[in-house]
Amino acid sequence: MLPITAGAAALVLVGGGIAFAAAHKTVTLDVDGRRTTVSTFAGSVSGLLSAEHVAVGGRDAVSPTGALSDGAEVVVRHAHLVTLQRGRTQEQVWTTALTADEALADLATRDGAAPSLVVSRSGDRAQLDLELALSGPVDVIADGTTRTVPDGATDVASALADLGITLQPLDTVSVVRSDAGRVQVVVQRVVVQDVTTTSELPYGTQTVQDATAYAGTSAVRQPGAVGVRTVVDRVTTVDGVESGRVTVSDAVTTAPVDRVVALGTKPRPVAAPSPAAAVPAVTGSAASLNWAALARCESGGRVDAVSANGLYYGLYQFSLGTWRAMGGSGLPSQASAAEQTARAEALLTRSGAGQWPVCGRNLFS
Repeated sequence: MLPITAGAAALVLVGGGIAFAAAHKTVTLDVDGRRTTVSTFAGSVSGLLSAEHVAVGGRDAVSPTGALSDGAEVVVRHAHLVTLQRGRTQEQVWTTALTADEALADLATRDGAAPSLVVSRSGDRAQLDLELALSGPVDVIADGTTRTVPDGATDVASALADLGITLQPLDTVSVVRSDAGRVQVVVQRVVVQDVTTTSELPYGTQTVQDATAYAGTSAVRQPGAVGVRTVVDRVTTVDGVESGRVTVSDAVTTAPVDRVVALGTKPRPVAAPSPAAAVPAVTGSAASLNWAALARCESGGRVDAVSANGLYYGLYQFSLGTWRAMGGSGLPSQASAAEQTARAEALLTRSGAGQWPVCGRNLFS
């Protein structure tokens, strides 16, 4: 082997120094907004990240990639899984945005709509793996009031805590952008409660036959009573406005009681007519009097005549008391002319013509 001369040795040393200097780099590493200056001998971006223990997944964003040059700025954005809501539809999407403001702007640009980010809950704490905004104020809307957090570079839970807003178990929290592009945290108070309503159920009527009561009669054996229907609805309200209702139970809690009416079926007895008293025989001078003239004066000669006041009947206008006193039954106006005349003759014999104070003189015409 030939000996290395002093000149050759000096050349090797100089060349090695040049190579060493070329391998060393100073770069800026930005991981999710945290910037550091890194001195490295890595030849590639992936080598830099490995050396700095920065894990990168398939959905994460890294720029630039490939070879690493001195003075480069390497930006790493880790992806976050967020829940996106449009109208009533929710979906989970990945975003590499640093803040909720940036995510909403990016998602609105891609999809042409104004979505909201649904904030998850852990007990009474709201969780979103993004700060609200890089800077500037954000609004918090809750209980009908809009309040402002001066610095949006905070998370949802801290913003609510700073304003003294306490979440109830069912409350929902979302992050939106206003038409003016301002970030807003919206708290909706959700209440679910069971609401009970009752309504009356009418009762019916049953009829039964009663052989012990006379036909045409009725009696209430059991009064009716209305029933009660009870409905329990599970009602959901959002900020005091009903948003849903589901029937939990619908039952008859008190059954109606029918009214029971007994109808009599027993035949009524038929009263036997009273036997008519014997018609007195026409005898003596009474038979020779002008009874036809008396009848014309009293009743116009009508056997079935009844006075206007309903108190006097027949040819000779008997009162019922006088008729029965003379042995008659039923109504005088329903008796034959012969019977009426015979009883009138008997009345004349007993009491005289004064029984007919106006027309009695006609007997002697």
